[in-house]
This record gives sequence, C-alpha cells and structure tokens, in this order.
Amino acid sequence: MADPRKLLPGLDTPLENRARLLPAFNPNTDAFGQFAERFARYMGTPQFLVYMSLFCVLWLCWNTLAPAEWQFDPKSLNFTLLTLILSLQASYAAPLILLAQNRQDDRDRVQIEQDRSRNERNLADTEYLTRELASLRLSMREVATRDFVRAELRAELRSILEELADRDAAVAASARKQRKEKKERPSLNNVEAPEGVAPERTGHQ
Repeated sequence: MADPRKLLPGLDTPLENRARLLPAFNPNTDAFGQFAERFARYMGTPQFLVYMSLFCVLWLCWNTLAPAEWQFDPKSLNFTLLTLILSLQASYAAPLILLAQNRQDDRDRVQIEQDRSRNERNLADTEYLTRELASLRLSMREVATRDFVRAELRAELRSILEELADRDAAVAASARKQRKEKKERPSLNNVEAPEGVAPERTGHQ
C-alpha cells in the first residue's frame, strides 16, 4: 500500500510540479494597469464623491419614503443591499488602488534610476572638463604669452643697442687716438737737415 504522504503534494514539492487547480490566466498587465490607474484617479476626484453621495441619498430616500411594495431594499432590513454594494465596491477599489500605486512606484523607480545615471554622466563630464581645464592652465603657463615675448624682444633690443653703442664708442676712441698720434708725430719733410750735411736723395741718379 502506497504511503498517503507521498500522494498528497506538500511544502517540499516544487511548485512547477504541482497540479494547477485553476487554469493559467495571463491578462494584459498594461491595459489592466491603465484601467486601475484611471479608476483610482477618478475615485480621488470631487465628481466621484458627489455622484456617490447622490447615489446613496437617492437610494436611502427611495427605500424610506416610497411605498412598501416599491421598496427593493427596505429600511426594516437595515439597507442590506446598499451595504453589500458598498462593501463590494470597497473590496474591488482597494486592490485597484494598490495596483495603481505599484505602477506608480515602478515608474518612480525607473525615473530614479534614469536620474541617477544622468547625474553620474553629468558628474563624469564635469570631472573630465575640470581635468581638461587644469591641464590647459598648466600648459598655458609654459606657453610664451604676448607680454612675455614683448619683454624678451625689448631686452634683446636693449642688449643689441648697448653692443652697438659700445662698438661705436670704441671706434670713436680709436679714431681719436689715431688723430692724436698723427698730430704728435713730426713729418719727415718738415725736419731741417743740419748745416754742412746735404739731405739724402732717395731717387737713383
């Protein structure tokens, strides 16, 4: 005789191996979610509250003031049908509102992930631009600017002018020295020969 514990599925039996009591039902989650969101959004409007209040007031007035044979939910039964309708509405409204909140939470989560990734990209771009600006500043310190080139050219021109002035002064001093030597040196033609001595002749006879 087989063990009855082996015939009945227990907690140790995998879910996929268990027999389904109800057939699989896979509705369109997007369409159903959109309907739940529209329903939850409509339930949070003043129009729904006004219409619901008018419905309850008309229900109560009809089943209170109307003749007994026309009443379908008499006051003697404490408006059982109205209580059942309101309970049924509440039992369906709560899951629909929860479904709409879950969809909104999913959208918020996706939005948060997108914002986080966008912030990470912006941070990476900002860090890259900061590094590029820092490297550009460092390279600009090594590049000769216009003022630096002008200062160097002025210094070089000043040194060239000083060299030229020194050279002109040396040339002028040399010229003055030569003129002074010419003035001090007697000319051979102006020197008189002593008496009794004939001047030497340089040419051939």
